[in-house]
Amino acid sequence: MAEGSEGKLQLVHRHIRAFPDFPKKGILFRDICPILKSPAALTAVIDLFEERVRSHHLQVDLIVGLDARGFLFGPLLAQRLGVGFVLVRKKGKLPGPTTCVKYDLEYGTAEAETQEDAVAPGQKVLIIDDLLATGGTLYAACELMKKQQAQIQGCMVIIELKDLNGADRLKPHSVFSLLQY
Repeated sequence: MAEGSEGKLQLVHRHIRAFPDFPKKGILFRDICPILKSPAALTAVIDLFEERVRSHHLQVDLIVGLDARGFLFGPLLAQRLGVGFVLVRKKGKLPGPTTCVKYDLEYGTAEAETQEDAVAPGQKVLIIDDLLATGGTLYAACELMKKQQAQIQGCMVIIELKDLNGADRLKPHSVFSLLQY
């Protein structure tokens, strides 16, 4: 990374808080809320994502953001790139005809959906969220995009929890993370 990029990455890192034993004992929760409170840190996140897209993905038609924190960063990146933004939501939250996939959670299953007309076949999409842990939600988003015959250019997150091996679940799709723990 260029010197400016390294400084931005350090700024982002300083704006992530760790909360031990949340939401339950034994979990170290990485909180991105301080990033949202800091215009400089938020700008740094979007700058770093934009730099990555422009240097590695020559053409992206849509940014796909996951419910709910992908909604915070995805539209800002989409606006910078001059492309559209698409929502992936929990089942029952979108109007009109939708496409849905079920996926596994730690304690059961869930469903994610997007509107049927959100992505046209062949469109190049980049999927964004705040965090990659086990990869379940990002995997569901990839499956939704496959159902809509999109070309998945990769996934982007602010934080990747490497010990949980979520990136392995997403193969063959690439994962770019700003910070790894």
